[in-house]
Amino acid sequence: MKQHKIGIIMNGVTGRMGTNQHLMRSIAEIIKQGGVKTGADEVIIPDPILVGRDENKLGQLCNRSGVDRFTTDLDLALSDEHNIIYFDAQTTGRRAAAVRKAVRAGKHIYCEKPCAVSTQEAMELYRLCTDAGLKNGVVQDKLWLPGLTKLKRLIQNDFFGRILSVKGEFGYWVFEGHTIPAQRPSWNYRKEDDGGIIVDMLCHWRYVLDNLFGKVQSVSCLGATHIPERIDENGKAYACTADDAAYATFLLEGGIVAHFNSSWATRVRRDDLLTIQVDGSKGSAVAGLRECYTQHYGNTPKPVWNPDIEQPIRFFEGWSRVPDQENYDNAFKIQWELFLKHVVKDEPFPWTLLEGAKGVQLAEKGLESWEKRRWVEVEDLEVGGG
Repeated sequence: MKQHKIGIIMNGVTGRMGTNQHLMRSIAEIIKQGGVKTGADEVIIPDPILVGRDENKLGQLCNRSGVDRFTTDLDLALSDEHNIIYFDAQTTGRRAAAVRKAVRAGKHIYCEKPCAVSTQEAMELYRLCTDAGLKNGVVQDKLWLPGLTKLKRLIQNDFFGRILSVKGEFGYWVFEGHTIPAQRPSWNYRKEDDGGIIVDMLCHWRYVLDNLFGKVQSVSCLGATHIPERIDENGKAYACTADDAAYATFLLEGGIVAHFNSSWATRVRRDDLLTIQVDGSKGSAVAGLRECYTQHYGNTPKPVWNPDIEQPIRFFEGWSRVPDQENYDNAFKIQWELFLKHVVKDEPFPWTLLEGAKGVQLAEKGLESWEKRRWVEVEDLEVGGG
């Protein structure tokens, strides 16, 4: 068996997302399964080194994950030629400086989203990588969620006919911390620390819409800070300066209208934390993170408005569950495996830092729309320009 042992610098994995999704459920699981097979007798074996500011946390993570390398010195990790990939899961404001260092050290780049704090900075990172001949990618995990995979298969099989609209509902109640501890970090709610749900979630909706339904052409977005005060990790009250809810409408190519409500100040009465309903001329579907339900034109009920009697139609009963027709692995792990194949075997990987920059661009356009209270056009990014 030919083995490609690949050194991966994992910076910022002491955070919730970095620990759970990227280290424990992706890289550690890939190592446990014996690597990523690229043929009958060839495999890629990740060899991560964890980088962060807290030596104790890094040591504990190594014990949990089985990883045996860690350091608080990023420059030391970058100087090791064995490490050919740099991965960044730090807070957004720290990302660009570290990625620039990694590019200068000749490392391939893979990072969380948002990939930068501005479109200009995101495009700079993309151009730095491409000018240096380095492979690069950004996390776009929701594309591999089982529910969205099922939606994609329905689109490929022309289940919907002409797609008319897409409606997304995302969010849940994030506790303020006064009596029940918050389940998200406090920086998410401070604009000065690059927090805010528009910056966070419009990056996701950009790649979901672009890849499944059609290119985003314009956006109308209203943000809100519904909860004015929360309690931080040290038990101290702080003012919330970032938006905790966003109500965004997008016009896609082909005339498709998409609307996504995103909120950390809502309570869930739907199938999942994220649901996406697609309505088409031939049928509709509602997808959650894992499940998907459909209603064909021929099974569509014919309700009549009459508020004076109990509704005789049981609407939920008219939908059919899409069966599991393939195996669904962790979405983050799937994309990690694809990126490793891209680096080692030069297999296609279209989810580059350019795609990450498009997500940052849509977040900026959403903020601009909120500020100006009007629709904002989403222009094509100039790959070769400044």
